[in-house]
Amino acid sequence: MLSDEELRGRWRRLIETLVREGVVKSTPVRDALLKIPRYLFVEGRYRGYAHVDEPLPIPAGQTVSAPHMVAIMLELADLEPGMDILEVGTGSGWNAALIAELVKTDVYSVERIPELVEFARENLKRAGYGDRVHVILGDGTKGFSAQAPYDEIIVTAGAPKLPNPLVEQLKPGGKLIIPVGSYHLWQDLYVVTKTEEGKIRKRRWGGVAFVPLIGEHGWSE
Repeated sequence: MLSDEELRGRWRRLIETLVREGVVKSTPVRDALLKIPRYLFVEGRYRGYAHVDEPLPIPAGQTVSAPHMVAIMLELADLEPGMDILEVGTGSGWNAALIAELVKTDVYSVERIPELVEFARENLKRAGYGDRVHVILGDGTKGFSAQAPYDEIIVTAGAPKLPNPLVEQLKPGGKLIIPVGSYHLWQDLYVVTKTEEGKIRKRRWGGVAFVPLIGEHGWSE
């Protein structure tokens, strides 16, 4: 079993590699990734693999994304302190913790699987973000209207189309980052912006592979 020092060293070297490769571009994203390592958000048997730039299993047959993919989405989000953010698909809680570190305020995250709600809450508490990330059990394709509207909504699962409730819950000028495409492989990652007049503009980033977004406005199980 690797010591905390060894885990931290391997994690630091991965982030340094992502910086050299141009995946991590901004200082805030780099600092957040260094501060919040992925090994805090996986089961013990996977801690020694957290620095490997690939998805890893988490409970309920789901995965935590590869570090490069998380970094790409955070860079596209261009998060700033004080923003109101909704995450759809909490998973392990890692991405939500990174978002909370970047916006310096409360973050809301919706997860449909009860086992993952508890897993994420435990991970977030251990990492020191349990009081700033609010994990809600529910259908993320419906968003979370109680705290809407949002500056940004970040979706960590692949949808068949843009869920209307998520678009509706964006502020004017807001941004939705979401994979859209097939149930399994592959999807396109889109950056969707709502203009001040309420019009929708879509920009395609590139091909990605996420677990399916299950819910009323997503895929059926």
